[in-house]
Amino acid sequence: MLRTLHIRDFVIVDMAEISFDAGFTVFSGETGAGKSILIDALSLALGARGDAGAIRDGAARTDISAVFDAPPSLAGWLNEQAIDADDALVLRRVIDAQGRSKAFINGLPVTLGQLRELGEHLVDIHGQHAHQSLLKTSSQRDLLDAQGGNTSLARQVQQAWHHWQQADKALAQAQRNEAALKEEREQLERQALELDRLGLHEGEWDALNNDHSRLAHAQSLLDGAAQALAALDNDESSALHYLNAAAHQLAPLVRHDARLSSICQAIESARIGASEAASDLNSYLDKLDLDPERLAQAEQRLSALFDTARKFRVEPSELIPLQQTLQQRLAENGAAADLDALQKEAEQAQAQYQKLAGQLGAARKKTARKLSGQVTEAMQTLAMQGGSFQVELSACPPSAQGGEAVEFLVAGHAGTRPRPLAKVASGGELARLSLALSVIASQAARVPTLIFDEVDSGVGGAVAEVVGRLLKELGQRHQVLCVTHLPQVAACGAHHYEVKKSMSKGTTLSHIEALDEQGRIDEVARMLGGLTITETTRQHAKEMLAV
Repeated sequence: MLRTLHIRDFVIVDMAEISFDAGFTVFSGETGAGKSILIDALSLALGARGDAGAIRDGAARTDISAVFDAPPSLAGWLNEQAIDADDALVLRRVIDAQGRSKAFINGLPVTLGQLRELGEHLVDIHGQHAHQSLLKTSSQRDLLDAQGGNTSLARQVQQAWHHWQQADKALAQAQRNEAALKEEREQLERQALELDRLGLHEGEWDALNNDHSRLAHAQSLLDGAAQALAALDNDESSALHYLNAAAHQLAPLVRHDARLSSICQAIESARIGASEAASDLNSYLDKLDLDPERLAQAEQRLSALFDTARKFRVEPSELIPLQQTLQQRLAENGAAADLDALQKEAEQAQAQYQKLAGQLGAARKKTARKLSGQVTEAMQTLAMQGGSFQVELSACPPSAQGGEAVEFLVAGHAGTRPRPLAKVASGGELARLSLALSVIASQAARVPTLIFDEVDSGVGGAVAEVVGRLLKELGQRHQVLCVTHLPQVAACGAHHYEVKKSMSKGTTLSHIEALDEQGRIDEVARMLGGLTITETTRQHAKEMLAV
């Protein structure tokens, strides 16, 4: 449940820290005092969209933190997100003057998506305009699925529908393009076969060029290597002859001047290097032969590669990548042209959709019967005696939403035929039905904290007392927070906060104050009688709070 809400520089609140308890808590105050600002601030902490307009005039940023008990059911999710939490969860949201937003969970930076996902497990907010959305059949369908715990199944139906449509689209496209695919496949097969016959292998182009260059210049290589060998070691004018002579002259002189030692070592190194080079040249000349036949073969192979590359308009070195591309395109073409496989996939996707849609339809029927009875029963205590509520399911063409249309029907009085909610419900009736649906849906809610933001608008008198009792009863199972303007509802709260507006240095500020017993009496009396509180209204307030 929600333990603490800390607000700093939000709209007309400079700073507020509110502690919450279990049960039913009400917030009241004069119109414009900022009662709903509390809900808006908490919504931001739960990941709602926000911008720089949320910042109090003159402030650099708004900073909102909400502290919740950590439900054991969230241990797995928190572990997946690498968020440490013992007993408490601290959700924090900061928005600066440039509209930049930062979000944190227990001090760890997170995305707004993570904040929203966590918030969905902690709080359920019923806004003051929730009844307006009831006029939309899409909202009615979503409410029915949520009430039956079928939201996940509805998502699976939606995903199965899209899979089926994609499979059908791929099949239809393959059928339309069958002739073109066949022609393309035949061309790809001809090209791939030609490259296969060429017998390409990795690295061949570079190796072939090296071999051709060596074979084409074999005579020059022989002549040059022989001349180099003669210069190194062949007669008395060769390099080795002079190096040997120099070493012979200097060797006996080292004992007279040690400085000649390094020179002798350098000459010895040069003599050894020249000797090894001469040996390598002899070996090279032994293996190097003129081979006109092999040269002709290399030139023929190069010509074949050049001709093929020119035909395919690529460089010879690109022939192997081209061959791989052709093979890949052939595989893709084959998959696209496999009508039997595509037909089978489309049929399987359709069968999976129909299976899930059937399960969802059966679950909706069950929930519709139960919800119809519950709302009809609630209507009898909400000044709609004799009225009835009915969730109608009618077959419709398959869609992402399933195989049935959902519509809420209502009969405001006994003996009248239920008709669509949007056509017959007055504003007050719609508000009361919305509240009944909210309370009934919340009874099945798994979140620990439920918030009602003036959902009691449009009701009064005895009906308001029923609303208060409904919320108080709900507070025995959940932590319930309610922003209200009705004294009958406020009197049912276990805890009461008053929101006040004041002027400070020419600036309007909103303050939240926890009320004691006398404070509650005065506030309920104000709600009963307006600005002028009499002993009569105060006595009436005492009686309401004593019930």
